[in-house]
Amino acid sequence: MIGAGAVGAGTAWHLARQGHDVTLIDPSLDAPLQRSNSHDQALNGTAASLGVLMGNVFRRSSGRAWRLRQRSMELWPQWVEKLNHPESPLRLDTPLIQLASSSLESERMQSLAKQRPELGLESFSSESTEALQTSDQIPWPNPGHGGLRSQNDGRIDPFALQRALRRSLKAEKVALLPARVTTLHRPNPGDGNRWRLDLNTGHNTYCDVVVICTALASAQLLQPLGHAFPMEAVLGQVLDLEVSATTKAWDHWPAVLVCNGINLIRHGDNRLWLGATLEQGEEPSANEPSIMRRLDGLAPNWLQQAGVVDQWHGLRARPSGRPAPLLEVLEPGLILASGHYRNGVLLAPATADWVGQQMMSTTKIPAS
Repeated sequence: MIGAGAVGAGTAWHLARQGHDVTLIDPSLDAPLQRSNSHDQALNGTAASLGVLMGNVFRRSSGRAWRLRQRSMELWPQWVEKLNHPESPLRLDTPLIQLASSSLESERMQSLAKQRPELGLESFSSESTEALQTSDQIPWPNPGHGGLRSQNDGRIDPFALQRALRRSLKAEKVALLPARVTTLHRPNPGDGNRWRLDLNTGHNTYCDVVVICTALASAQLLQPLGHAFPMEAVLGQVLDLEVSATTKAWDHWPAVLVCNGINLIRHGDNRLWLGATLEQGEEPSANEPSIMRRLDGLAPNWLQQAGVVDQWHGLRARPSGRPAPLLEVLEPGLILASGHYRNGVLLAPATADWVGQQMMSTTKIPAS
């Protein structure tokens, strides 16, 4: 297993529970689980992620993307129950609320709520939004068109997830190898008909099945083997804001509030994450954070006056010319599970489930 983000680590854990002999390879495995203090350094997808789960509010009601989301939302409560531990607590925070920015979007949200009441969706009016808030509470941005409440969507803290997975990987006897894979070599008799993985440490390792979950680095590993899966880097910036307010002032806030595509997530007593931008390339724009903070003119005064405590940016891998994510068996013993774009944490359980199904169809049990 190459890549130890939410998808790679989650898949390694799932495969180990199925009885496979798993080695997880990633240079970050010997590094502490924390965000870098350097604003100039781009974080990988999971480290930069806010962990938002938007499964049930997805607009389409058919196709692979919808099926993957529904499978993940079905599995997430089970994952949380199995991964939660006093040493690495994990929980699913709900609900998620989307605010409609136009009357047309409000109509779409009302239609979606009518189609999916069994999934915990309900629409509300602008008047209801105002009625939910009192003068001593932190007001939501109010586009004036109501919105959509999803009782079962929300978020998973990505760092809590990684801590829980690290503990569980050790409990399942998964070998953790802190190294970067530089080259893949197809099985041949000289290598015992196993894949050979060259590492940046100067060593190599062998395995029967390779699962690639390395986002932007996936293309470089696969290109020498004749598999073309180009990816585009889409950068996202997040602001960590400090708000002058009492704990009680946040009582009516959901786990995730979405306005104009921007997530507002309360954490701690008086802190709020605001993110994330959608920027092409790998260099963050100096102007995008202030544009995001204005919420297209809907930002209330308290949000504009909040102090910036921290900020960071990360890179997401978006497949070029193909829908995300890339889930393919490329050849015997070579599986690609990458390019999740903005939904790595959301789709981690469904991806692990899919890879597990592919592994069941092979005659060789050990995996790496």
